[in-house]
Amino acid sequence: MPENNNSKPTNVVPLKSQQDNVITIDLVELFFELKKHILLLILSLVVGGGIGYAVSKFVMVPTYTSTSIIYVMTKETTLTSLADLQIGSQLTADYKVLVTSRTVMEDVIKKLGIEGMDYLALRKKITLNNPNNTRILNVSVLDTDPRRAKALTDAIAECASDYIADIMEQDPPKIIEYGEIPLKKTGPHTGKNTVIVAMLFFMIAVAGITISMVTDDTIKTQDDIDKYFGLPVLASIPEKDAEAAKKSDQYSYAYRNKLHK
Repeated sequence: MPENNNSKPTNVVPLKSQQDNVITIDLVELFFELKKHILLLILSLVVGGGIGYAVSKFVMVPTYTSTSIIYVMTKETTLTSLADLQIGSQLTADYKVLVTSRTVMEDVIKKLGIEGMDYLALRKKITLNNPNNTRILNVSVLDTDPRRAKALTDAIAECASDYIADIMEQDPPKIIEYGEIPLKKTGPHTGKNTVIVAMLFFMIAVAGITISMVTDDTIKTQDDIDKYFGLPVLASIPEKDAEAAKKSDQYSYAYRNKLHK
């Protein structure tokens, strides 16, 4: 007897695996794309370098640094206190706090008669440095005026020395060296800024070309058809050569009829 199949026919649809859309960059293709736009890349370097140089040279205000030197230890320092202060390291740290204290900053401003500057603004101009394995404290001042930079660092050293002596009840620290009027500017670094801005413009140009290449999904080659549609190319129509077409027309039937008329 024939088998009785009561099950209803079902439409079986094969599952088609779909790959995630992953953007891949062919480095060789990218190289030739960048080579094609070599003039644009060179122009980006020139324009970026020119802007960086112009801003550093004519827009940014030059700054100068002057440095005075203070010797941390005094003649009252004993061997016992050296041990207690870990051979002067802790004393140096104390000096750093006292040199930039509000009292010293206000004394410097009052001494030099600087108007329109508060102690916070002056504190931002100061850099303190303690060379390794020394009891030397370098007091550096950065300012747009080289003469004012020297005047500030000298006044800070003197006012700090008096203030430290009063607070610690000891002889004032010795000022080893006063600042000099700087002849060379500390900043801006024109050459460095020129290179940085030029490379920034160059990277922006490279990024633009790369994004344009990656997002361009127009069909250009047979490989693109297989890449985007997964279809094989059965045949291709060659691009028309103008010179070859002109020569072939000379031997065509219509061209010969035109000559005989």
